[in-house]
Amino acid sequence: MRNKRLIGVLVTLVALVCGNLIYNAMISQESKTERKIAKVGVLQFVSHPSLDLIYQGIQDGLAEEGYTEDQVKIDFMNSEGDQSKVATMSKQLVANENDLVVGIATPAAQGLASATKDLPVIMAAVTDPIGANLVKDLKKPGGNITGVSDHNPAEQQVELIKTLTPDVKTIGALYSSSEDNSKTQVEEFKEYAEKAGLTVETFAVPSTNEIASTVNVMTSKVDAIWVPIDNTIASAFSTVVSNNQTAKKPIYPSAAAMVEAGGLASVVVDQHDLGVATGKMIAQVLKGEKPADTPVNVFSTGKSVINKKLAKELGIAIPESLLKDVGQVIE
Repeated sequence: MRNKRLIGVLVTLVALVCGNLIYNAMISQESKTERKIAKVGVLQFVSHPSLDLIYQGIQDGLAEEGYTEDQVKIDFMNSEGDQSKVATMSKQLVANENDLVVGIATPAAQGLASATKDLPVIMAAVTDPIGANLVKDLKKPGGNITGVSDHNPAEQQVELIKTLTPDVKTIGALYSSSEDNSKTQVEEFKEYAEKAGLTVETFAVPSTNEIASTVNVMTSKVDAIWVPIDNTIASAFSTVVSNNQTAKKPIYPSAAAMVEAGGLASVVVDQHDLGVATGKMIAQVLKGEKPADTPVNVFSTGKSVINKKLAKELGIAIPESLLKDVGQVIE
């Protein structure tokens, strides 16, 4: 009887000891997991207020998902619009043993996509992921790439142009011939504009060096200028504005920062919000989700931004209907 009782006590003790060891091992493993610092490589194509906002949004989105500064290390690089640097930096970010890499703007995402077929690639501010050969399907990317797309609200842009400047008949579309996204946007904008009874003339530039001369030519042929989401034009937008000083044609860009810098108005996707969404998607992938099964998040509607000060200088009266629904007014 005593032996049975003793055996029972020993079995209980062994069970408690084993259970305690297992529990401590689990706690230790969880602690290790919690202490692991995520490594995220980020390649930004060029310095510009809109892209800078996206990068800030990425950090904010990661923080909202629990990846604060002490839990994630960001390996940041900026190619400053140099395509040769895109290739070099893409390879470097992959070689730096990051858990995943992020491309801000299409050329950066394309560079990273060329540098790795295994490491997860998250794209940010890519207007046409399919046209840029980054994914095959927005809902089912199918490879190692997914992300967030800032689709240009072209139809809203056309409506804004007709409402704010009803006398405009011919619009000049200024864009970079080297950016695949821009070509797609111009085609879409042209389709909506022509349906609305407007004529669109296209003016493509191979680099920032040709912007000044192109603007001088186009201002004599069009009533207004439209600029898509285009990193090349955005990086030299001051040149567009300065070379339009004499002609004073209304400029409709595709970013709030460009409206502030001399554009008349635009319908824009909030770049910070886009960055936050990108940051949250990065967190999802870090937690185990596969890019192949993660649908591309498409931002396709925007808010209007109007430069009221410039409108006054150009003698353009802003309809009350626009002011009621405007997202931002620049005084």
